[in-house]
Amino acid sequence: MIVRRSEAVIGRIVLVVVLVLTLIPLINMLSAALQPADTNPTGLAWPTDPQWINFVTAFETGNVWRLMGSSIFIVAFVVPISLLFATLAGYALGNLRIRGGRFLFLFLILGLTIPFEALIIPLYYQSQALGVLNTQWAVILPLIGLYMPFSVVWMRAHFVGVPQELSEAARVDGATTLQEFWRIQLPLARPALSALAILLFLWTWNQFLLPVVLISDPLNRTVAGALTFFQGQYYSSIPLLNAGALIIVVPTIIVFVVFQRQFIQALLQGAVKG
Repeated sequence: MIVRRSEAVIGRIVLVVVLVLTLIPLINMLSAALQPADTNPTGLAWPTDPQWINFVTAFETGNVWRLMGSSIFIVAFVVPISLLFATLAGYALGNLRIRGGRFLFLFLILGLTIPFEALIIPLYYQSQALGVLNTQWAVILPLIGLYMPFSVVWMRAHFVGVPQELSEAARVDGATTLQEFWRIQLPLARPALSALAILLFLWTWNQFLLPVVLISDPLNRTVAGALTFFQGQYYSSIPLLNAGALIIVVPTIIVFVVFQRQFIQALLQGAVKG
């Protein structure tokens, strides 16, 4: 693919502009977080005496460590289980071409249009009936179901693009469906699985609405609820609120930076397959 010099320059300029627009809010939050806790910062201005102690205060006041443990517990169940069922269902719909698969696919597409907010009340009563209300399982079980439409559609898109000749060659060599899936299809699906795992982690880690509604104990919610602890003497402290928000955001940034190559590889793989 030949790219002209002017197109390359324009592309880099656009990337730089997007990068700047992305970093400005984070830099603004950092500068505000380093201001004295009793001030009300306005605009983007680096403090002459940065108050790094604000991050320690925000960490302790927001019970971030306890909430991080709760978030990790929820993520540890939601992400692997969602990946398992989504991979199996996506393989069945995309490679095996099971009977009624088109109807199931349309049903999953319909599930993508349903917002979480519309299901809050039914989920509340269902969790109460199951006896898991006010526990972390009240968030884990609904999230697995709510993520399933997107996850299955994502994995189906990958398996549809895998050449059928690979499956036919495996069958000729005497491989069973399970052997083909484990030895051939699953290794090829690693980029798609990695990207999906990143998305599921980010969505689960930043989940706020479901934990607030379904879990009464604030310490058993996700880390996104840490800002709710800034009440009383800290409710109007903009620097501490910004420090707490940055503490919450940092893990998601680290995860994305570490696995960005796998994420981009999965996106490019889908683009090439068309």
